[in-house]
Amino acid sequence: MKLENEKESSMSPTPKLAQPKIDDELREAIILRPDLILDDSDVMQALIAANERAMGGNIVDLRGIAMERLETRLDRLEDTHRSVIAAAYENLAGTNQIHRAILRMLDPVEFESFLRDLGGDVADILRVDAVRLVLESVQNDNDPAVKRLGDVLSVAEPGFIDDYLTQGRGGTVRQVTLRQVQNASEQVFGANHIWIGSEACLKLDFGEGRLPGMLVIGAEDPHMFGPQHGTDLLAFFTGVFERAMRRWLS
Repeated sequence: MKLENEKESSMSPTPKLAQPKIDDELREAIILRPDLILDDSDVMQALIAANERAMGGNIVDLRGIAMERLETRLDRLEDTHRSVIAAAYENLAGTNQIHRAILRMLDPVEFESFLRDLGGDVADILRVDAVRLVLESVQNDNDPAVKRLGDVLSVAEPGFIDDYLTQGRGGTVRQVTLRQVQNASEQVFGANHIWIGSEACLKLDFGEGRLPGMLVIGAEDPHMFGPQHGTDLLAFFTGVFERAMRRWLS
C-alpha cells in the first residue's frame, strides 16, 4: 500500500503557479476605454513584444513586422509633415517681410531719402546688418552727394560688379548671388566689412545705355545667405528696386 501511495503521489501533476491577476479597477478601465490603450504607442509596442515572447523565438510574426514598418513610415510622414508646415510658415513670413520692405522703399519722394532708407528702415525690416548700393561710373566718387551717402552708396569703375560677383573668375553672372564671405570687401561695405559673414548680391539693370548697379545685403550671421537658399523673393525685390531706380535716374 505504501508503494502504491508513493507511486500515485509521484504520478500526480505538478501544481501550476498562480498567474498574477490584473487589478479589477484597471481591468474595468481598460474594458470601458480600450481606445486609451490603442492610442498609446508605447503600451501597444509593449503588448506586441509580450505577444512575441509568448509565441517563442521560432515563430515569425508577420503582423508585428508589418506594424513596425507602418510605424516607421508614419514617423517619417509626420516628420515630413512638420517640415512642410515649417517651410510654409517660413516662406509666408519671408514674403510678408519682402512686401513690407518694398512698401517702405517706395515711400520717399526724394532720391537721397530713398537711398538712406536702404540702410535704415529697409535694412531693419529685412533684419540684415547692412544694405549697400554699388553704382558703376566712369567718373570719380568725389561728388558731394556720394560723400553724403557714403554709408549706403559706393561708386566703382566699369566692370567692377561682374568681377565682384564672379570673384574674378569670369563666367555667367546671376541676377541673385547668395554666399558666405570671410573677407568682405571694404569697397562695398566700408568700415563695417570686418563683421560681414554672408551676403546677398543683387545685380541691377538700369536700362539700355546705362551701366549696371548692384545692391548688396550683408549679414553678420554666416548662415543667413548661402547657395542652398531660394532666390525667388530676392529676385522679385531686385525687379522692384530696378524699376524704382530707373524712375529716379530718368
